[in-house]
Amino acid sequence: MRTSGAKTPAAPIRRQVQLCIGKAGTPVGSLVYVRQGQRENCAIAYDASWLASAERFNVSADLQLASGYQTRKAASPNDSVFYGAIADTAPDAWGRRVIARDHARRRKDDPHLPALSELDYLLAVDDFSRVGALRLGDSDGRWHRTVEQGRRSTPPLLELERVFQASRSLERGQETSEDLRYLQGKGTSLGGMRPKCTLVDEDGRLAIGKFPSVGDTRSVTRGEVLALKLAALAGIDAASARIVQLGEVPVAVIRRFDRDGADGRIPYQSAASVLQAVRDEDRSYTEIADAIRAHGHAPTQDVQQLWRRLVFNLLITNVDDHLQNHGFLHVERGLWRLAPAFDINPFPDKDRESKTWLSEQDGPITDVQMLLARAAYFALDREQALATVAEVHAAVSHWREIALSPEVGLLPMELDDFAPAFEHEQMTAAAALL
Repeated sequence: MRTSGAKTPAAPIRRQVQLCIGKAGTPVGSLVYVRQGQRENCAIAYDASWLASAERFNVSADLQLASGYQTRKAASPNDSVFYGAIADTAPDAWGRRVIARDHARRRKDDPHLPALSELDYLLAVDDFSRVGALRLGDSDGRWHRTVEQGRRSTPPLLELERVFQASRSLERGQETSEDLRYLQGKGTSLGGMRPKCTLVDEDGRLAIGKFPSVGDTRSVTRGEVLALKLAALAGIDAASARIVQLGEVPVAVIRRFDRDGADGRIPYQSAASVLQAVRDEDRSYTEIADAIRAHGHAPTQDVQQLWRRLVFNLLITNVDDHLQNHGFLHVERGLWRLAPAFDINPFPDKDRESKTWLSEQDGPITDVQMLLARAAYFALDREQALATVAEVHAAVSHWREIALSPEVGLLPMELDDFAPAFEHEQMTAAAALL
């Protein structure tokens, strides 16, 4: 007999979702999500039509391109219940915060509303802007999440002010129901708690808007645009970025690279998915290089590009280089290319120690000599490696000039906030090598 006040166990959940791909929504397979109490798992089965297609490829590295259901459970409480490439499309911490706050507010009016499941979070992402090419649909052929015909959740650039004000209210804990309704479906899968949204840029292309946070002590948004512009100057394939001013508020607008000019969707996997990494494990760049050699469309070019990015990260003190901040785009026949660099930021207040290790033997990247010692693993001889260091060093040396340019817009008085990220002993060590 149940005692008074004991909670009724949550009813088991079993839901099936259609997994499709691309602008045309080509069927790929079925995803089944099951939750019983605290236990949850998912299973995916490829459609026979996908397995027979000349266009077929394995959409997530932790799946087998084979018939029958393949079941997955989260490896740890910090890992997703979903297969990697699908988990890559789920809302990040900021998006989850919006969804959870809206749900909590609605539960006050309806206490019988069930708790959110991981599938609820996954399906709350707007289909129009879901990362990569994977799409989730119901049995009626309707995409999750879609809005009425002629409307969409992803706002145009013109609405950036409204998104920012709603986001600022949420950060301060002063959001209204209208703010939460407006923010629904506008999140991203980038990772992190910083306020951001997806948007449609002036030319109709998808982009990400990143807002200053109420707790910022420096202009983080200008810092990220500065880093991306320096990366391009250093010979790195980097996401296009610019600053858009909302009055006195600088918003970083960063172009999405998982869409082509005809709104085609390009399949995407994070490095975490490609390595099938458990979040609590330390993984390494040599493992990413191995994955590039195994699955790369242009492996030599990409491992060399990866090493260039490691030098750049060290010299600008970008230490938030976890595996979700590296990605791959599908080219053809199951072969992938390194995606443009994104989510790179100077951290003047942190030690120069990479989050992802150089190798299992080396540990975190802390100096340029470590990188040179491993250059051969990235298909570079010493002469090529030194030439790369020279190019990256030259670009980073111009940081003050680029920071003050109209494209970035930092004020002279703000440069001291960033100087420790760009002017330090590793820049001196790199110069000495040259």
